[in-house]
Amino acid sequence: MGRFFIRSGCFGFWLYLRIKFIKLNNEQVQKVAVIGAGSFGIAIANLLSHNVEVIIVARSQETAEKINRDHRMFGVEVSSKIKATVNLKDALTQCHLIFPIIPSDDFEAMIKEASASLTPAHILIHGTKGFVISDIDEKDIETKGVRREQVLTMSELIRKETSVVRIGCLSGPNLAKEILDGQPTATVIASEFDEVINLGIEVLSSNKFYVFGSNDLKGAQIAGTLKNIIAIGSGILDGIGMGKNIQAILITRGLNEIIHFGQKMGASSSAFLGTAGIGDLIATATSPDSRNYQFGRRIGLGEKAMDILKSSDELAEGVRTLRIVYFLLQSSKLRSPIIEVLYKIVFEGMNILDAINQLMRYPIKKDVDFIGEE
Repeated sequence: MGRFFIRSGCFGFWLYLRIKFIKLNNEQVQKVAVIGAGSFGIAIANLLSHNVEVIIVARSQETAEKINRDHRMFGVEVSSKIKATVNLKDALTQCHLIFPIIPSDDFEAMIKEASASLTPAHILIHGTKGFVISDIDEKDIETKGVRREQVLTMSELIRKETSVVRIGCLSGPNLAKEILDGQPTATVIASEFDEVINLGIEVLSSNKFYVFGSNDLKGAQIAGTLKNIIAIGSGILDGIGMGKNIQAILITRGLNEIIHFGQKMGASSSAFLGTAGIGDLIATATSPDSRNYQFGRRIGLGEKAMDILKSSDELAEGVRTLRIVYFLLQSSKLRSPIIEVLYKIVFEGMNILDAINQLMRYPIKKDVDFIGEE
């Protein structure tokens, strides 16, 4: 009898979600919230405004007032269908479809603040590329190490801190500047729920923005996070005057390391070979518009990491990710030569030419060794 009630409860909850989703679809979603008014948040808000009204949640009152008054940010026009606020609770109350697009180091505090206003009826499609450290202070990972179960993707954090069930992620290639400039591109919405993918396609698609779907949520998040590390390395090569040959080697060998790391995190290798994987990697690791590429380039030109971070308007997510992944590798006794060397360059000041020489001498017998592995 107990099992019957458990199953009945699960069925009732499932039916509740289906009814809410059907209602959303029938109403065609009139209003969507974007959390974060950085360049990528503004870019996504502008894309959404082709199809729906948008509430964008800014961190500061000054930013919100500027958007509402001037209808311009980052040198481009902001649609009149976008209204800015600093009231997170109000935005979550008005909208059931939410796009959180904020830096990874602010994500946990935001989602904890939002948790009281979020319900199982909400749908979250995040656009944050990074990891969150759980159950340990991030500054302690150098001395205590970090285990796999303490490294969370954004979707894992949302599930841990809220009652939201239907979660997706927005993955690349999504260079914010190109989107803001109105250049055509495509993206991937990954989710375990087809209805999340379909709804994301409905509100985001336009004649310049094509949306693919994927059910590999974990793979899309890991691919989108780790490609930022390789982009730093690619920028370093540019900064010291290296050419495209070695850049191509870095990107392809970097993809190999990303795939092996992703497999250890529980993702399939195929997740890294599509638009959200190699497509996003190529865009981020070759474009001067990439913040991570520019960070690496400035390292290659001789600047110190801390000085670059202090002088940058927006966060290069790969820097924080590099530190987390490096210590996770150490704790897991895994080898990832490019990531290890990049950590030493960025955080320990290793000579770049010595690092390149070390990588060129690293014993690798096979070019491709991940096809068919799971």
